[in-house]
Amino acid sequence: MADLSWLQRFPALGEETLREIRQTIDGTFRSFTREHGEMMERLFDPLRDFLLASEHLLTQSPWPLVMAGIAAVSWLASRSWKIVLAAMLALLWVGVFGMWQDLMKTLSMIFVCTVVAIVVGVPIGIWMSYSNRVQGTINPVLDVMQTLPSFVYLIPVVMLLGIGRVPGLIAVVIYAVPPVIRFTNLGIRMVSAELLEAADAYGSARWQKMVQVQLPLALPTIMAGINQTIMLALSMVVVASMIGVQGLGQPVLRAITNQYFAMGLLNGLAIVVIAILFDRLSQAYGQRLQKHREMQHG
Repeated sequence: MADLSWLQRFPALGEETLREIRQTIDGTFRSFTREHGEMMERLFDPLRDFLLASEHLLTQSPWPLVMAGIAAVSWLASRSWKIVLAAMLALLWVGVFGMWQDLMKTLSMIFVCTVVAIVVGVPIGIWMSYSNRVQGTINPVLDVMQTLPSFVYLIPVVMLLGIGRVPGLIAVVIYAVPPVIRFTNLGIRMVSAELLEAADAYGSARWQKMVQVQLPLALPTIMAGINQTIMLALSMVVVASMIGVQGLGQPVLRAITNQYFAMGLLNGLAIVVIAILFDRLSQAYGQRLQKHREMQHG
């Protein structure tokens, strides 16, 4: 009988070769971090200040004032008293169980991450909408960003910037930004060609078409992307807590480590409640934008 055992052994590189490859990659990255780590930290100082200011505002403000502000934002976004009432009940539930400070820290992190994702993602999405070549180049990068395990993001960020809020924020943004980019590109490309031709007929410049026609019409689709970004950012809360991000994720991590079921359950439910609240608000706002667009072009 023929010996087919060689079929079971994949012709992989030798162990010594693999070790050299790994050592070369690790050594190169460590050298980069030693030479440029301090500069990178200074580069992200404005982001850290923005996060600290946002966190200080929410954690130091009286809770009735914070609830009133969230109620106002909920009403402006949804125009629904049911959603406003649900938001207030959710916040009261979180506060009664002693998770108010952690909730405020999580909200500040999600707020800053969303703002950064919009500032970074929308221009990239606009750029993709202008060129099929750019779209073909960026799409594979987005595929990798969306499929790479979230823990992998933490390794280079921690090696470069250490432990703390900013490294966690950067990891969350990298993980959560692809939907904003994809939906911005999709929304702009879906704008009717007839409307663009009409804008050309009126002598609109390229930037005028983008600002006055394409972006307003694509806004409901962009809001759907922002909704997905917020959900992904919330899903990274527990993972980011491993590198020093404060909020609801840290009690969940302690509960996992020490097998505290009640602590993990309550903080996990708080994250779920906030995720549902953000989801309903962004969806309601997107639907309002969609109805407004239909009324304008109906």
